[in-house]
Amino acid sequence: MFEFVGEAEPLVNLIFLAATGYIALHGIRFRDEEGKSDFVRLLFGCIAAVFFFMVLFQDVLGVVHF
Repeated sequence: MFEFVGEAEPLVNLIFLAATGYIALHGIRFRDEEGKSDFVRLLFGCIAAVFFFMVLFQDVLGVVHF
């Protein structure tokens, strides 16, 4: 996904995985004071989770090719 960075691609992939993983966990697990989840945070958390798994399986592990 980040072929333009050259030799630093594995490092950029790991940083991307850490950032999107944090966003996904925070967005999916967030609850307000009343215990309700927010639709927008759930939406962006799920989008971040999709990108997390896409980069993990395609670029890092090399299991799937899109």
